[in-house]
Formats: sequence, structure tokens, C-alpha cells
Amino acid sequence: MASCSGCGPGYRSPLDAMKGPREEIVYLPCIYRSTGIQKPDYLATVDVDPKSPTYCQVIHRLPMPNLRDELHHSGWNACSSCFGDATKTRNRLILPSLISSRIYVIDVGTDPRAPKIHKMVEPVDVLWKCNLANPHTSHCLGSGQIMISCMGDPSGDGKGGFLLLDGETFEVIGNWEHPGEAAPFGYDFWYQPRHNVMISTEWGAPKALVDGFNPAHVKDGLYGSSLHVWDWTTHRKLQTLALGEDGAIPLEVRFLHDPSATEGYVGCALRGNVFRFYKTPAGDWAAEKVISVPSKKVEGWMLPEMPSLITDILLSLDDRFLYFSNWLHGDIRQYDITDRRNPKLVGQVFLGGSLIRDGPVKVLEDPENQEQPPPCFIKGKRVPGGPQMLQLSLDGRRLYVTTSLFSGWDKQFYPEMIREGSVMMQIDVDSMNGGLSLNQDFLVDFGKEPDGPALAHELRYPGGDCTSDIWL
Repeated sequence: MASCSGCGPGYRSPLDAMKGPREEIVYLPCIYRSTGIQKPDYLATVDVDPKSPTYCQVIHRLPMPNLRDELHHSGWNACSSCFGDATKTRNRLILPSLISSRIYVIDVGTDPRAPKIHKMVEPVDVLWKCNLANPHTSHCLGSGQIMISCMGDPSGDGKGGFLLLDGETFEVIGNWEHPGEAAPFGYDFWYQPRHNVMISTEWGAPKALVDGFNPAHVKDGLYGSSLHVWDWTTHRKLQTLALGEDGAIPLEVRFLHDPSATEGYVGCALRGNVFRFYKTPAGDWAAEKVISVPSKKVEGWMLPEMPSLITDILLSLDDRFLYFSNWLHGDIRQYDITDRRNPKLVGQVFLGGSLIRDGPVKVLEDPENQEQPPPCFIKGKRVPGGPQMLQLSLDGRRLYVTTSLFSGWDKQFYPEMIREGSVMMQIDVDSMNGGLSLNQDFLVDFGKEPDGPALAHELRYPGGDCTSDIWL
């Protein structure tokens, strides 16, 4: 393993990945469910190479063969977890459908700029073989298998189980967890094999959230507020870390990239908090709140207080900076996490949101005393919605942002995004001292798509990125 010739996919280490090539294309699922447009969701390939004549354009669209799938997140058949296996190639994108429970396997190896469908896993395989539904996050395992977290059971109730796909045939093998040991809710997960641990998070019951957010459902117990700690080898659930009201709706979970690290962070949407989870000297796991974005007292909105709604969160590959989006307040924040327990805010940029000063909402009281931001314009286009999914360049200098959260919630909170489509933006990052600034020359406008305005969601680079790859 002295040189990389003959090595497997990805990179030897997170710091090696930072020296990887600049991103030239990205893949994004584009969604039509909830928009009124009777067209299938599709995978868009976007050119992000500034030297290219098609820079900032969608250069390929791969429509799915079904309507209303709700494509959402994606993963790989192989990543840096298989770096030591020269027989493995990162050439299939795993694309689960959050609502239909169908799983598409996309061939991105034959022609990375024009993906095509390699295989479909039908919902019946997920429902019957695993008694699971609503697949969300997929990660490839060092074993060659693919593991996908699920959010529900076939009847739409919450169920946080995991299914396994064969990494060669992409057939459903069965459940990863033991019978009867699924969590009450599911969403995201991340594993750290050196410490024999996996941690999973909770969104809510699919049938409660499918068409929008009802605050009463939180009181009804239809949304989660816990982290689950699992033994990676035996697949047994070891602990449930109840985060309480401050930890309601814990979504994206990110261990530090350093595979020897025993800590990470999770963004908790409903109260705008970030928790740090960590291994204690006793060998079990605990969590503490380390960042809080206070809600603002408002008028002209659905509730008297508007939470920031932290939706996506990621860490730079050198584990120095943490980024998250406040989908409702409309800003992205950058924190220096060199002191893991005391993150320091070093960058912030507003990109739309629900608080723009010419909108219907008036802030009555803001513990942070921030002015209501002006609307965000790029190349003459007013950005509808707020910043949501994030992807960082390997070198940590460019942050890509899309605005769609989930079609049913987009329609409820940002109806203008349904009419005008979502956008993809780029933020220039000061990766030395911290600092964020909007690149005014970069815009991908999904309001101009051939079949009508689309909702673009998660971003993936063909060679892996800081939310797809895990090191062993």
C-alpha cells in the first residue's frame, strides 16, 4: 500500500482526500412530487468546472421510470472504506426513494457525465424482506455490502431499521439490526469501526411528515429526539441518548473524519441546536449541547416563534470547521471546532429564508439582535426558499448549497419555491481564518428545467466527498 496504484476507491485518509482533484461535475436528485407537475424525479448532472463552456449548466438529466418517488439522498457502492481493496470501483450511485421506497442503482462508471439506470430494487423487496420502508441514507461498508437506514414500516409508522444490499448484485439481503431491535424512528447514521460503533438519528413517522409539518405531531410523539448507539460488530443496540426538547428532530450525524476520533456532532432541527456526542472515559457514550441558534419572536408567520431549523450539517475533511444551514432563518454558519466542546462562529452568510425584510414576517424579538436580511439576488434572480443541503469541496474552499428540504415541507414553508424551482449556489470559504461570501457569478436555476420548476436536493461528487466517505 505504499503507493496508490492498484488501490481501491477513494483516498487513504481524510487529509489525502483534501489534496484530491477539484470537482468538475456534481449529481443532484431533482424532485417533482408535491409540485403538481406529473413528471418523474430525475438525477441531474451539473457542470461546476469554471473552465468548461457548460459551467453552471445541467448537462444531463436521467428521469426515473416512476412518478412521485421523492428521490432524496444518495450514496455509493464503494467509497474510501474499501480503499484497501483493489477489486472495488466506485461506479454505482445508490439512490433510495424516500416515499415510494424504491431504490435505484445508477451506473455512473460507464459515462460519468451521462448516468444511466443499472438496476431497480422494487419496494416489495424492502417491505417483505425487511418489514421496512422509506429508505434514507446509504453508506457502503468495508465488507462490500451497502447499508441503508430506513424511517418507517410499511404502514407509515416510525421504525428506525437498516437494510443491507449485496454490493455486486444489489439484491436485498435483509435487515442489519436484530429482530425487534429497530429504533422507534430512523433517519441518518454514521459508523466508526475503530471504536466498534454506529450512531443513528431520528426524524419522524413518515405518515406524519409526508405532506408537511404539524407542530401538534411533536406533542403527539410522532417525531424523534434521540440518538441510538449500536455495536458495529454484533449489530446490537447499546444505548439510547435522549436529547430532550432541545434535541428534537436530530437529523444529520457527522463523526469527525479522523477514523480514530471518538466524537462528532448532530444538528437538531426543531430548536436550532447542535449536540456533540462523545465516548466517555467509562466507555459508554454521551451528548452535550454545544451550539444554540435561538428562535426569534415574530409576527406574520405560522407560529409566534420561528426556529432556525438546522437541516444540514457537515465537517471539513481536516475536522477544523463545522458548517450548517438554518433553512427558515436563511443563513449558513461556519464554526471553528478546534476546541471540540466550544465551537466558535467565524463565518455567516444569508441566502434568502423566511426573515427577509421585504417579506410578510416581522421580527419582534431576536436574542442575537441581527437585522432582518435583504432578499438574496444572484444574476438578477431572487433566490426563493432558504439554504438547505450543503456540500464542501475536498480542499474546503467552496461550499455548494441547494434550497429544497423535502417536497411536502417546501410546499408548506416556501410555496414560491414550488412555483419558481430551487437553486444551487456556491459560497467562497476562507479556510484559513474562517469567513463565508456568496459567489455572485455562480447560479444553477432549477426553475428553468425543461419539464418545469424542479426541487434539487443533495449534492454528490463522482469521486466521493465529506458526507459520503468513511475511513476505517
